Formats: sequence, C-alpha cells, structure tokens
Amino acid sequence: MTAFAPSGPRAAHDAAVDALRRARAGSGSVQLGKRTSNLFRFGDRDRGQTGTTRLDTSALDGVIGVDPDARTAEVQGVATYETIVDATLRHGLMPLVVPQLKTITLGGAVTGLGIESTSFRHGLPHESVLEMDVLTPEGELVTAQPEGEHADLFRTFPNSYGTLGYVVRLVIELMPVGRYVRLTHHRYPDAKAATDAIVDLADLDRPDHVEFLDGTVFSPSEQYLTVGEFVDEPMPGARVSDYTGQEVFYRSLQRRPVDHLTTHDYIWRWDTDWFWCSRAFGAQQPLIRRAWPRSRRRSDVYRRLVALDQRYQASNRVRNAFGHPSEEMVVQDVEIPVARLPEFLEVFHREVPIEPVWLCPIRLRGERTWPLYPMQPGELYVNVGFWSSVPERPGDPEAHNRIVEELVASLDGHKSLYSTVHYGEEEFWSRYNGAAYRAVKQRYDPAGRAPDLFTKVTRR
Repeated sequence: MTAFAPSGPRAAHDAAVDALRRARAGSGSVQLGKRTSNLFRFGDRDRGQTGTTRLDTSALDGVIGVDPDARTAEVQGVATYETIVDATLRHGLMPLVVPQLKTITLGGAVTGLGIESTSFRHGLPHESVLEMDVLTPEGELVTAQPEGEHADLFRTFPNSYGTLGYVVRLVIELMPVGRYVRLTHHRYPDAKAATDAIVDLADLDRPDHVEFLDGTVFSPSEQYLTVGEFVDEPMPGARVSDYTGQEVFYRSLQRRPVDHLTTHDYIWRWDTDWFWCSRAFGAQQPLIRRAWPRSRRRSDVYRRLVALDQRYQASNRVRNAFGHPSEEMVVQDVEIPVARLPEFLEVFHREVPIEPVWLCPIRLRGERTWPLYPMQPGELYVNVGFWSSVPERPGDPEAHNRIVEELVASLDGHKSLYSTVHYGEEEFWSRYNGAAYRAVKQRYDPAGRAPDLFTKVTRR
C-alpha cells in the first residue's frame, strides 16, 4: 500500500503543532498565547508574566473538518465556538453544548468548564469529546481517549485549566439542528415554584421533547424558565426576532411569552449583551446603543473594557473621588443540587445584591465521572451564574465572594474556577480531588514546568 502524506487542513495543523512543540522545548515556563480570554482572574493573564514565554497558537484556531455522516468535527484547540458553529451549521449540525460566548474556545471549555441550555440533556462540553491531542508541559504530544494508555489524562483534563498541558486537537460529537428555535418563557412567583418546574421540564422521559432549558431570576418574586425546541418554520403570523440590533434579549423574557429565533441567533442570544452586563457600559441605553457599532456589541469587547478597568481601577477611583466605597467584583458560576436551589437563592438575595442571575439545569451525560469536578451521575444540578460588582464591606474587600464559596460548600455544590478563588489550599484540594490531580500531574509534568491547579487559579 502506498502511503500518502497528509495534505490540506490536517497537514497545516500538523505543521503548526510541530512549530508549537519546538517553541515549547527548553526548561523555562510557558503560557498559552491566545487573542481572547474569558477568565476573570485579572492578573497574570492580562498583564503577562515575567520570564514566561507566550506560545503563539494563532495557527491552531480552525476547524480541520466536519463529518456530517458520523456527526463529528475535528477541531483545533484554540478554535472559538463562533468558528466551530459557523462550520457545523453549514451541515445542519452543532456541538452538543455550545457555551454562551462566541470567543470561548473549545480547548478552553474542555480544560475549564462550559455549560448552556442543552446541559440538562448533554452535560458538559468535555463529555462529547471522543479524543484529544494534548501537548504536555514536558513537550510530549499524546492522544488521550476514554480508554487506553492516556485515559487518566482524558479523565482529569477537565477543570485542570492548562496545568496538565494544552489541547491542540479534538474530535467532538455533533447533533442535528432545525432552522429555528421556538422559545416559551414561563414566569414563576418564587424559587420553590421555579425549582419544581425545573425538575419537571428537565425530566428526560417527558413525552414532549425539550431541547433547551434555562432560566433568569429578576427578583425573588419574578423568575422565568425558558423552554426551547427546534422548528422548521415559525408559527403562522409569528415574527422572527433579532436581538443583535436595538432590542435586548433578556428584556424580551418579560414581555414576549413566545418567541422565535434562527438557530444561529439562538445560540448567540446572550453574547450581544454579555447576558445583561452590557448595561454597565450604557450599551442598553437607546441613544448610546444606536451609536455603538453593531459589530462591537460582543462579549469580548465588553470583557476587554472590564480588564482595562481592573488594571487601572478607573471606576473605583471615580467612586472614591465622590466619597463612595470601592466595589468588589463578584463573578461566579456555581452548581447547586436542584433540591437546594431555593436555599441558595434565599441567602444569595439577602447577602449579595446582584440581579438578574442566570439558571442553567445540568446533569452529567452518562455514568462516567470526572475526578476534578465531582458531580454525581444521575443527579440534577442547577448552575447559578452572577456577574457584577457590589459595594465592598469596610475592611473586607473579598467578603461577598467568601459568602458565596461558603454557601456553595454548605449546600454540597461546586464552583467553577474561571474566576476568583478564595479557598485556602487545604480546603481547595479537598474539594477538587487533590490526590487524583497530583497522580496525573506527576506523570505528565514531573518537573513542575506548569503551575499546579491551586497556584494557577489563586494567583492574582
């Protein structure tokens, strides 16, 4: 049999990986060089680390190929979901879980965590990964799969945040889509009623097919669950909405019980206004919104503005100049067992004055567990997302974040590590399976060329 050298996208990918491996050679520390970030640990990532080489990953940001028959895609590690969705929708397909923001990368969602309104059915992004190539801190390129020689790396890579290596290629499952998504927004008077409805709507044995499910809490007495289903055509006489212009998606929940979006616009419904966080920049004020270029109403633009503000503390300087206290940033996503959700929201509303908050039901897709994020198979959780700032308590600039961490722990929940972490080291490792992590860290990074997970997520 004649062997042929790879050509096209795969050949370009292999060349880019070889270049990355050469750049990784040596004894110094390195950092992944990405054009965008969705982390909220404003420090080394935004300012750069002294004595650290930033690896150029710009050639690893594409889709190698889509197999419509197998419903799979072969994707490079720093390809954004915006790029992936553009490629897969051409075939009437999408990833099983597409995180809410366009510039989240597939590699970032797998080494961190990602969720969306399909997560009650399809779990987390890493659960639809069939295999992945990982460049370890030692410079070795390994292919990790659910079974086989590197199954330990496959299982512990999620929630390792690049401390076990960088993923450069992945094969993921896809699912078929319809042309439109019909949304129905149900209002509930309190957290108990909303929680009961979540349990009912997230039942995978329901005779009617719920494809998408998430929620928005405007106040303790105004809570919405949004149910989505694929349709080939809108209902007769129904409009197809567009929330990339003057209208704001989350406000439509309160005034439009039934809505329709193209599948593309549904996937990115939260990105235009960064959920509701664009209001901090005035982008929801009609005059400012008309002047704000549509192409710049994006989560990555707002995030860069926040990064600049955090670097120079501009908004706090203004507040202080007018005699107001500085504000503590409280940006977190936490998973709460569904039965404990009303307890969480009751304390949260009392202690942390942030509204709205997002609700996203989630359960593991199957029986496989993931050592660094110990959710239980078969159990339904609700992700609660809240992203804002509140006045600092005098003498305690981290008070609200610690309240959240303590509350989550008391309710047997978990918190994502993309944002600030305030656990002490002993408590951190007890919550994120230090024994399992250390065993894999020793195998793939024996010289400690990458920071360990605790150091990575607590360094500010």
